[in-house]
Amino acid sequence: MPHTTQPNARALLPLFLFLSLFLGVGVYFHISGVSMAFYQLPSPVAILPAIILAILLSREALEQRIQTFVEGVGEPNIITMCMIYLLAGAFSTVAAATGGVDAMVALGLHVIPPSFLLPGIFLIAGVISTAMGTSMGTLAALAPVALGLSQAAGIPPALMAGVLVSGAMFGDNLSFISDTTIASTRTQGCSMRDKFRTNLRIAVPAAVLTVVALSFYPSSGAAIAIPEANLWLALPYFAIIVLAVTGLNVFVVLTLGIILAALFGMAATDYAVVTFSQDIYKGFASMQEIFLLSLLIGGLSALIRQQGGLLFLAQTVEGLTSRLSRRKERSAALGIAGLTAVTNLAVANNTVTILISGEVSKRLAADGGVAPRQSASYLDIFACVVQGILPYGAQALMVGASFGISPLAVSMNTFYCFILASVALASMFLLGPIKAQAKQAQKAAPL
Repeated sequence: MPHTTQPNARALLPLFLFLSLFLGVGVYFHISGVSMAFYQLPSPVAILPAIILAILLSREALEQRIQTFVEGVGEPNIITMCMIYLLAGAFSTVAAATGGVDAMVALGLHVIPPSFLLPGIFLIAGVISTAMGTSMGTLAALAPVALGLSQAAGIPPALMAGVLVSGAMFGDNLSFISDTTIASTRTQGCSMRDKFRTNLRIAVPAAVLTVVALSFYPSSGAAIAIPEANLWLALPYFAIIVLAVTGLNVFVVLTLGIILAALFGMAATDYAVVTFSQDIYKGFASMQEIFLLSLLIGGLSALIRQQGGLLFLAQTVEGLTSRLSRRKERSAALGIAGLTAVTNLAVANNTVTILISGEVSKRLAADGGVAPRQSASYLDIFACVVQGILPYGAQALMVGASFGISPLAVSMNTFYCFILASVALASMFLLGPIKAQAKQAQKAAPL
């Protein structure tokens, strides 16, 4: 597939059209008082006009334009990402159906002292989100429990809601089966294990600071009501984490996780084989939107790349960030962080942000000599940071509705996200990004 060598700002118009539609419709519905306003227009539909515009802007023959789009949709990394989405969705659905979510919640509450309520909720949400791979699923499971605890302990609802979202974003950022992890590692070309270890250098200090800060908040010591659950059903979640850390192929890890969740469910309950097969399909269906969007973004990116749009964007970001630091790897890191943050502000979805920013971030990392595992970590971190503090993000909207408070009040109390951003930026200047090896630094994808 031919690639232009000339940067072209006009080629970015389709991307801006997609962002304008996605954000504009969300703002309209938000002003109209519609709940979950930024999710009323499905993203795979919002991107269709952008694809049409990209095809019209191309100067290639019509057949070549279509071929470029199709090749982008079928790019191996895109297909691999989509297959992982399906398996991750199947695991989450099967594990939840067999009682795994209830078991994780009960297990966490068993170990929380009443005097450690806020830090405990943060840690529980973090563990469950890491195991489930979804901040939204974690919030749906824990919001009723957290609300009841805040009322019993006399903790302001906004504070409890912010702590809950903080923990959910902590786990979402680190989880091996999170769509943000899948997208960031596939777009940057690194393993999940390497990204996880690199992420820990920033996420763990931020989490420790958050726990210490929350420990100073006085608690009434109210008794915690623990829901009944079979704690053994939490084991498949921990198995997923252990197997992934060992470096086992992600397809094998997720397949084993699905089988283990089903076997534990069959042993502990009357979970049937027919139900198991239906839940797998439900898990596939739950990933439909991100699956389709990933394919379509792959095609759109190919068209924009062919016309020189991504090269223009990369050069522009490089020019801006080079003024902030003389060290090229630090400039690249700042560029990845800034590009990711601004994109997430526009689309209000951390996974979509990574898909849009991934290719340019890979180019910035390669040109700046930043290791792929480090660029993947920065992508995921700053997408989760912005997503966690957005008052119009899905997390703040859902928890705000559950607690009966303003989404803005929720986002203002997501302390971990603010601390995570500060630690990440501090690490760039004090420690510096992890540098790529010589061979890695030369692999800048053509834009």
